[in-house]
Amino acid sequence: MNQEMEFKNIVAQYSKVASEEMNNEMRFREDLGFSSLDFMSFLGELEDTFDLELDESEVLKITTLGEALNLLEELQ
Repeated sequence: MNQEMEFKNIVAQYSKVASEEMNNEMRFREDLGFSSLDFMSFLGELEDTFDLELDESEVLKITTLGEALNLLEELQ
């Protein structure tokens, strides 16, 4: 499984949108229905899955799936 699909599968655990229906312009809160708690839990799962440490100041700027994927790629 490639990194983007693995990422979207994690997102799908917190959303009512199936991973195959997601696009990079979707916003976590507005389009995917994430609460603040969902987002923080999601970030923790990303850190564990991809073995990285996220900078909170950078993460708080993220609003779309594409922005999150770009950050993930930069950190890998």
